[in-house]
Amino acid sequence: MPDPRIARLAKVIVGHSTSLKPGEHVLIEAFDAPEDIVIACVEEARRAGAHPHVAIRSMRVMRALNESSAAEGLATWADCDLHRMSRMHAYVGIRGAANANEMAGVPDEQMRLVARTYQKPVHFERRVNHTKWVVLRWPTPSMAQLARRSTRDFEDFYFDVCCVDYAAMARAVEPLADRMRRADQVRITGPGDTDLTFSIKGIGVVPCTGDRNIPDGECFTAPVRDSVEGTVHYNAPTIYNGASFSNVRLTFRKGRIVEATCDGDSAALNAIFDTDAGARHVGEFAIGFNPKILHPMQDILFDEKIAGSFHFTPGRCYEETDNGNESEIHWDLVCIQRPEFGGGTISFDGEVIRRDGLFTVPDLLGLNPDRLGG
Repeated sequence: MPDPRIARLAKVIVGHSTSLKPGEHVLIEAFDAPEDIVIACVEEARRAGAHPHVAIRSMRVMRALNESSAAEGLATWADCDLHRMSRMHAYVGIRGAANANEMAGVPDEQMRLVARTYQKPVHFERRVNHTKWVVLRWPTPSMAQLARRSTRDFEDFYFDVCCVDYAAMARAVEPLADRMRRADQVRITGPGDTDLTFSIKGIGVVPCTGDRNIPDGECFTAPVRDSVEGTVHYNAPTIYNGASFSNVRLTFRKGRIVEATCDGDSAALNAIFDTDAGARHVGEFAIGFNPKILHPMQDILFDEKIAGSFHFTPGRCYEETDNGNESEIHWDLVCIQRPEFGGGTISFDGEVIRRDGLFTVPDLLGLNPDRLGG
């Protein structure tokens, strides 16, 4: 018997996330995901009158390609996939992985070549800016291990957080988006030496409620590129290109990272920020509020939505929140401000709008977990 949770998720993907219309073309790209979710999305797309297209990927195969492809091969691969992406109105990326560290050991320079030659033209320039897109993980034992849950419990958690009431979330986030559009100075404080200031004046604001990622629950903008001053200490561990980092601490002067440390290999951390000139500047600032995601699991599509969190992202900005920063990287680093993680505040123009992970001003109370169904 088909799992009804899969059918429900497919309806969210097609009906809400991509809002497919009759005659539109959608690419469903599945990485190590079961056939059931792909078929459910195909059938749901057809019910909407759309034309589904499917690409089946394997992360082990992707590693084999990534670690040995020369620039010429990557360029031809990118040309082919760019042509297909240019014909699409929508994109659905379903990403499972038996091993979250599958790309570990591939040389940094090779991964930068892949990002520059394939990911940038196909995804960052075409797909992100010219299609309706949504990206989601698929629950695997590897993810369950990272979340420190049994496989069955993690699957229950996954479908619960992915199918929240996004329509209600969309209504609740509008006052926050409006405040961010009107704000100039932002200040973030937290345990230790976290004290960060920057401007978001004149930068676009995008609320995300299931139309880009599943699970979702954030509102993002970007700092004025050279306005960032101070220090931020991230308390959520993270994975970048298969390597794990924890307790990342960044200090900024005139918008640029001038000091970067972490537990363990700080040289590897700094090598990432030395990818290019834009890697030491920030391309995104976002506030997370999914009521059902409370703890980090080293999967950024979940961790950046944690209730009471924010992420402050070195690297490339989005076109909708353009602050002029260009880079081959876009690394969402997360700090959780709920009391059990040390607390902290976010202020707009001198007014505290969130303290210890809870919104404190009347128009934003609807984004707290007790209102959103946590």
